[in-house]
Amino acid sequence: MSERYKVIESSTPTFITLTTVGWVDLFIRKQYTDILDESIRYCIKEKGLIVHAYVYMTSHLHLIVSSRINELEDIVRDFKKYTSKKLVDAIDSIHESRKVWLMNKFSSEANRSGRATNYKLWQDGFHPVILDTNLKRDQRVRYIHYNPLEAGFVFHERDWVNSSYLVYEEELAPKNFPIEPLW
Repeated sequence: MSERYKVIESSTPTFITLTTVGWVDLFIRKQYTDILDESIRYCIKEKGLIVHAYVYMTSHLHLIVSSRINELEDIVRDFKKYTSKKLVDAIDSIHESRKVWLMNKFSSEANRSGRATNYKLWQDGFHPVILDTNLKRDQRVRYIHYNPLEAGFVFHERDWVNSSYLVYEEELAPKNFPIEPLW
């Protein structure tokens, strides 16, 4: 991994983006976002991940995360490895109208990259941005929550289900997993 994509201090809130290969719109079914939720809950409980803000878009996730225990690089690596397997299994087992196309896409990416054996679901890296000032934190939290509106999926941020917006703006308890807001 390139030095510029390494997290310097895991305890500092860090903005990361995880993107599917080819920007495949995978996260359009609840079964798939449930896998993301379950894996994040596990990382919080077992690996010391702290989630400060998040949004799941159709082809990528934006998160502001930190950890007091483990290195973020290790947590992200394990998250991507685990969710890749679980998502491919889910695609294969549920009634997925795009099953053949998705499996071919992820298989050809594995063959092309030479970095995966059967399927490659996530792009390499996660492009961390250290949020070491209040201004940077505020900008990224707002960016995360505005993303579904910018994409034209909703008319207001509160309407996007897979986001921490309501925790910040309406001070509601998170429903997917614990959130530690930055303000």
